[in-house]
Amino acid sequence: MESVLYLVLILLFTKVAGDLSVRIGQPAVLGKLIVGIVLGPAILGWISGDSSFIHEIAEIGVLLLMFIAGLETDLDQLKKNWKSAFAVAVGGIILPLIGGYSAALAFGFEQSYALFFGVLFCATSVSISVQVLKEMDQLNSREGTTILGAAVVDDVLVVILLAFIMSILGQGSDVSMGLLIGKKIMFFVIIIAACLWLVPLVMKWFARLKVTESVISAGLIICFSFAYFAEWLQMAGIIGAFAAGIAVSQTPFKHQVEEKIEPIAYSIFVPVFFVSIGLNVSFEGIGSQIWLLIVITLMAIVTKLLGGWLGARLTGFNNKSALAIGSGMISRGEVALIIAATGLQSGLLQQEYFTSVIIMVIITTLVTPPMLKIFFSSPSAAQDSKTENVVDM
Repeated sequence: MESVLYLVLILLFTKVAGDLSVRIGQPAVLGKLIVGIVLGPAILGWISGDSSFIHEIAEIGVLLLMFIAGLETDLDQLKKNWKSAFAVAVGGIILPLIGGYSAALAFGFEQSYALFFGVLFCATSVSISVQVLKEMDQLNSREGTTILGAAVVDDVLVVILLAFIMSILGQGSDVSMGLLIGKKIMFFVIIIAACLWLVPLVMKWFARLKVTESVISAGLIICFSFAYFAEWLQMAGIIGAFAAGIAVSQTPFKHQVEEKIEPIAYSIFVPVFFVSIGLNVSFEGIGSQIWLLIVITLMAIVTKLLGGWLGARLTGFNNKSALAIGSGMISRGEVALIIAATGLQSGLLQQEYFTSVIIMVIITTLVTPPMLKIFFSSPSAAQDSKTENVVDM
């Protein structure tokens, strides 16, 4: 029954903390993230950080969150901003790669460890940004769709870069770059084909079944199938879930699925996901690495912000809107946690620095909601989201 108690604590405290965050002018998700730190091993210890039950529920939560984001995404707007999305993704990889590598060298890391640090800095997880954008009704703004598009490109590039670095350093010599790139191409080809032909057929077939909530079940089947397929081809599952949401949004069943999925997601699964991020925090032994933590955290925030800002500015966004886009790319979230765990297993991330890396990832996730709130609340960013891109590259 311990798992049931965990759910009671999470649901109770996330709702209260979310309400308090809104009352002080911050996105509700900020309070929910902090709840994970408070209830977890870092402070109260009421919820175990290694609970497999919490982990599985959280995995479903982030997939549903990105599926809903796909359902609500304006595909025409996403297509229109693909050049900006690509520029933001590239800028958000080059600067963090240089920054992470330089910071590691400054603290005496060997070349191999420093290179891995650089790759770790390149990760982006927009699951938190998606929730903030939804709260501010900015998910389909030019900035919002650019952030979503950039996240997809970023995921592909980071996975390829990680495999390349591991191959060079002798930790993954059996990794074929041609095979890896081929898998990415195959993913997008099959997903596009499924979106155009398979998904509409599946939705229509399920709609004719004489059982309850068959259409909702069809949407969930597509969401989890796409996510599994993405993971199988070494892509992030959230990219598959996001693509599934876009696919279902192009069918006549979009609103029916959206109206039924949101209560399921936000009543249980999504709150558990937010809390699970904070459960990774532990302050044990961090005192001896405080300066390393400060430097890598600042470097992680600044390089992503500037990288995204630069890509957005080069493709026609004004200064405030570019900063809003850059802030939406800061969160490393579960993507960086996966990369960190991979580095630990392969020997490219030393065990003694793992805690500092995890705390850095958590801090980048915590600062994203208030930064998005600040930049999207500015008049120039709000106005720019309603105008067309003035630069045609």
